[in-house]
Amino acid sequence: MTDKDRGNEPEPRREEPTHKEPEAEALGRELSVDDLSALCRENVCPGCEVMREAEDIRLRSLADGENLRKRLLREAEETRRYAAESVLADLLPVLDNLDLALAHAEGLEGCRDFIQGVDMTRSVFLDTLRRHGLERAGEPGQAFDPQVHEAVGVAPDADVPEGHVARVVQKGYLLRGRLLRPAKVLVRQ
Repeated sequence: MTDKDRGNEPEPRREEPTHKEPEAEALGRELSVDDLSALCRENVCPGCEVMREAEDIRLRSLADGENLRKRLLREAEETRRYAAESVLADLLPVLDNLDLALAHAEGLEGCRDFIQGVDMTRSVFLDTLRRHGLERAGEPGQAFDPQVHEAVGVAPDADVPEGHVARVVQKGYLLRGRLLRPAKVLVRQ
């Protein structure tokens, strides 16, 4: 017996709507940036507190990223500028020894050629260090500055004003304005 014979007719088949809501459609696929932007404009009020907070967070994140980029560039520049610091600090005793050799041989007529050779070597060496940013710090007669000088004693020198450097025991050096080694000095008190 068929459904017709029983008097029962089959229920008409319901048609599924072919039209889908945009949100439902969006759930089934990835959204493009344009689609996402359009959905946001439709569903979020520009004056909404959530929107303002999100914009504030976005702007802070952009500012933090820019600050980080600037800091990294600044640190890289500083690293580049002072990369030779340890090498130059290690070479300062060589310069000190050349100065000592000249000081001890001064006035000895038999060592005149030797002194001239050592002096020429010292000059070339010092010029090379200067090209890399090395400067001398601490001269006799300067006012004592604990940022540049290290007092190792006092000297009763009447020619120098009180609180000034009377004598330099060991020369000090700066590398591009940064103290590499303080000058060891005697100060008039």
